[in-house]
Amino acid sequence: MSNKVHVKTGDTVMVINGKDRGKKGKVVQVSPAEDKVIVEGVNIVTKHVKPKKMGEPGGIIKAESALYASKVQLVCPKCGKATRVGHAVNGKGRNVRVCKKAGCGHEFE
Repeated sequence: MSNKVHVKTGDTVMVINGKDRGKKGKVVQVSPAEDKVIVEGVNIVTKHVKPKKMGEPGGIIKAESALYASKVQLVCPKCGKATRVGHAVNGKGRNVRVCKKAGCGHEFE
């Protein structure tokens, strides 16, 4: 059974707790089964990589690691604040995500 996640690939989000609190980044990958997301430039870890083929170098690389989707909030492009996501029906009869900040109500794509 898959869970729904409040963010999509390509959304701009802000981390709301942990060592990277306050950082903004773009969602690179979403894993609804694990309820995790990977955000560009956030939760950087070092990985020790062995060479796979002959002549290929190994070494230590830095990469983004997954973090729980509940630890990020969507950033509204209109008001620029981290916000909860509301759901509404627009004028064309389509379900859309909306900003919950007072007086904003901007629709996300």
